[in-house]
Amino acid sequence: MSAHLREVIDLPGVEGAVLSSSDGLSLESYGHYTELLAAELTALRATFERASRSSGLGKMSRLAITAETLEIVVVTAGPYLAAVAMTRGIDTRPAQQALAKLALSLPLPGASNAR
Repeated sequence: MSAHLREVIDLPGVEGAVLSSSDGLSLESYGHYTELLAAELTALRATFERASRSSGLGKMSRLAITAETLEIVVVTAGPYLAAVAMTRGIDTRPAQQALAKLALSLPLPGASNAR
C-alpha cells in the first residue's frame, strides 16, 4: 500500500489516486486512471500555472475537474502533484483536506522540512 496516499485511498468513492513528480511520472499510485492522472494532470498543471502567472493570479495550488462520471481533485506542492479520482457525486471535501495534508508532509527541494 502507498505510504503517502494511504489516507486518501481509504476515502469513500476513490477510484484512483496518484502522487507524481514534475515530469509526470508516477511516484505512488493506487487504483484506476493512475497513468492518466500522472501524465495528463501534470500537463494541465503547467498550462494553468502559465495562465495564472501571466494573469497575475499567483501560484496555483489546487485544481478540481468534474467530468461525467468522475470528480478529480489535484493539489500541488513544489514539484509534486497529488490527485484523486472519485465517483461523481461524492463529497470531495475530505479528499481535498487529505491531499492538502499530504502536500504539507512532502519534502520540498531547498526547504529544511523541519516541522
